[in-house]
Amino acid sequence: MSQRELEVTCPRAWESIGPAAGCPGPLGGPVAACGMSRLLGGTLERVCKAVLLLCLLHFLVAVILYFDVYAQHLAFFSRFSARGPARALHPAASSSTNCSRPNATAPSSGLPEAPSARPGPTAPVLPPCPDSPPGLVGRLLIEFTSPMPLERVQRENPGVLLGGRYTPPDCTPAQTVAVIIPFRHREHHLRYWLHYLHPILRRQRLRYGIYVINQHGEDTFNRAKLLNVGFLEALKEDATYNCFIFSDVDLVPMDDRNLYRCGDQPRHFAIAMDKFGFRLPYAGYFGGVSGLNKSQFLRINGFPNEYWGWGGEDDDIFNRISLAGMKISRPDIRIGRYRMIKHDRDKHNEPNPQRFTKIQNTKLTMKRDGIGSVRYQVLEVSRQPLFTNITVDIGRPPSWPPRG
Repeated sequence: MSQRELEVTCPRAWESIGPAAGCPGPLGGPVAACGMSRLLGGTLERVCKAVLLLCLLHFLVAVILYFDVYAQHLAFFSRFSARGPARALHPAASSSTNCSRPNATAPSSGLPEAPSARPGPTAPVLPPCPDSPPGLVGRLLIEFTSPMPLERVQRENPGVLLGGRYTPPDCTPAQTVAVIIPFRHREHHLRYWLHYLHPILRRQRLRYGIYVINQHGEDTFNRAKLLNVGFLEALKEDATYNCFIFSDVDLVPMDDRNLYRCGDQPRHFAIAMDKFGFRLPYAGYFGGVSGLNKSQFLRINGFPNEYWGWGGEDDDIFNRISLAGMKISRPDIRIGRYRMIKHDRDKHNEPNPQRFTKIQNTKLTMKRDGIGSVRYQVLEVSRQPLFTNITVDIGRPPSWPPRG
C-alpha cells in the first residue's frame, strides 16, 4: 500500500504514524523507512539517558572522595599542631624565664613536653632465646698445648664487646649472666679459658659479661672473698645481672650442653673433673664452677671472707646452701665433665690449717661473715676486649684465727 492510499484509507493511522513520528508527507519515502527512523531515535534517547546517569554517578563518587581526602588531610595537620612544644602555647612566659635566668632550667608547666624531633625507628622485638639452643655441638675436644695469644682469641670472637660483654643478635635471653673469676698470676690459663668459653657461651645464647677479679699484692690468696667482690662490682656496672657464675680460671667444660644458667636451686657445674677421674669426689662437693641467682646469693649472705689460703670455702658455701633450706642441682655426669689445666700450687696459696674448724662453725659464722661484711678497695678497673679486669686490695689475713 502506498503512502497516498494509506492517507485515504486509514487517515487516523497515518496521523499517529506519519506526522507524529516526523515522517514525511506526500513527498517522503515509504512507511517502513519512517518506522526505522523512530526505532533509531528511541535507542539514541536511551543511550543518552544512560550516559547522563553515568556522568551523575561519576560526579557523586568524585564528591565523596574529595570530602574523604579532605578529612584525612585535616586530621594529619591536626596531629602536627598538637605536637607543638609546650612553650609555644605561652611564649611570653617562656621568654621572661629565659631572660631572668639564662643558665637555668625553665620550671615545668605541668604539661608533658613534646620531643624536639621525631623519634627514630623502633627496634624490632626479638623472640625469646630457646631453652635448648640449636647451635650446640655437644662433646668438645679440649687441649692446652697450642699457643694461645689474646689477639687470636679476639679475632675468633668478633661479636664480643669491650669488657667481655655479649648479647645474642637474634633473640632475647631470659637472664643476664655475670661470669666471675678469682685471679692472680694466671695469664696463661686465662687465655685458654677465654679461647674456649667465649664460643661456648655465645652458642648457649647467653647475655653475659666476664669479670676477672685480680687480687693485688702477694699476701695469702682468698678465693671466696674475691668472689664476693666480683658479685658487688658486676652489679655496680650492670644492675640487671640476675645470674652469677663463679668459675676457677683453670677449668674448661668439655660439653657445651652444660648450660651456664641459674635455676630454682643453686647449680654445681663442675661435677666430673679429669683430676678426680670424672667423678664427683664427695656428695657435698661444690667447688670449681658454681652458679647462683641474685636472691639465692643474698639468702646465704654470699660467701665467707675468712678462708685465707687453699681449701674449705666451697664446703662452707655448701653448708650455707643447706642451712638456707636449698638443695644443689647438677647436670648429668656425662655433660658436667671438665678439663683442668695442670699447674703447680700457687705461691701464697698454701692449704688453710683452720679450714676444718671453720667448716664446722658455718651455722655460727654465716650471718656475720659474708657479702654484708666484705671490705676491700678497688685499685683499677680495666675493660679489655675480652674481659673486664678489676684489681682490688682485699687486705691481709689475721695473724691469729678469729673466734667463730
